[in-house]
Amino acid sequence: MSYRVPFVDPREHYRRLKPEIDAAFTETLARGDLVLRQQLRDFERHLAEFVGTKYAVGVNSGYHALHFSLLAAGIGPGDEVITVGHTFAATVSAIVHVGASPVLIDIGHDHTMDPDALARAITPRTRAIIPVHLNGRVCEMDRIEALASAHRLTVIEDAAQALGARFDGRMAGSFGLSGCFSFYPLKALGGLGDGGAVTTNDPDVARMVTLLRFNGEDRETGEFHVHGYTALLDNVNAAVLDVKLRHLPGWIAHRRRTAGLYHKALAGVGDLRLPHFSEARHFDSFQNYVVRTAHRDTLREFLRAEGVETLVHWSRPMWEHKGLGLADPGLPETSRLCREVISLPMNAETTPEHVQITADAIRLFFARR
Repeated sequence: MSYRVPFVDPREHYRRLKPEIDAAFTETLARGDLVLRQQLRDFERHLAEFVGTKYAVGVNSGYHALHFSLLAAGIGPGDEVITVGHTFAATVSAIVHVGASPVLIDIGHDHTMDPDALARAITPRTRAIIPVHLNGRVCEMDRIEALASAHRLTVIEDAAQALGARFDGRMAGSFGLSGCFSFYPLKALGGLGDGGAVTTNDPDVARMVTLLRFNGEDRETGEFHVHGYTALLDNVNAAVLDVKLRHLPGWIAHRRRTAGLYHKALAGVGDLRLPHFSEARHFDSFQNYVVRTAHRDTLREFLRAEGVETLVHWSRPMWEHKGLGLADPGLPETSRLCREVISLPMNAETTPEHVQITADAIRLFFARR
């Protein structure tokens, strides 16, 4: 289906960057730089500088960033790792795959980890915390770090949706032992396919992730140090991501302006709850513009008929997917969110006209109720 307002527009995105992307692509291929070459090293260096960490290591997905961070932290069987119930399944799968037990807690009013719920969930078996910076908003990291310090717990940030977001002036991905990013094409910094990275200030973590991503081998010596994985960020993808990283601050500024337009157009409409929370200490990057309404499903169908594409993250709590083998943790706010959230179009190509069309359709929907 062709939408008047697409959720994302990869064709227009490429058109705007075509000269730069084509040059990076052509140069990389012309040199035969396919695996572990300078383009990857350049992107890792620039990403670390952007986030404010000493190291960044490119991997092939946000999932592997989480998985390898847990392995590098020594998390394994018998350990409990606390994270939120309102997140993509990969966050929890990474915990399961290292043999640890996920402990799911509820979220606060801004859809991120509730520090009070975190405090209640800590037990003698707890070894790590994975706060999830959702929709371009960083968790209350001062309170989370204080709890982690008091209980000697490792913090691994799931920052897959928060590259460029800040809390107290610090970037997502610079607080914990490591930060985990995704470059899935729908992200603010999206690659040619999937991709990810780990950011850290710890040289041992950076080295372990570097080994794990390429079969456990030290590429300089040829020595295999661990049983690793095949999870390297492709060099061509890194070259394109390096081009896009230069544009990211401008894209985030555009997203914030677009969010302001949505706020102005939708404030007070129906029962909508808009994602505008206190900014005294937060700088939100608006990876997603997520609104809440009790009429989510009918609103989404109405918008589809009006030519407005939306997404839902996520329509069911992950524990309702029986194949994941998760017990129901009884998280009422997470369950409510799954019934109410809808993500409106938000990307670097979203125009004021797109916002107007979307807002007019939403106002019409509620006017007819």
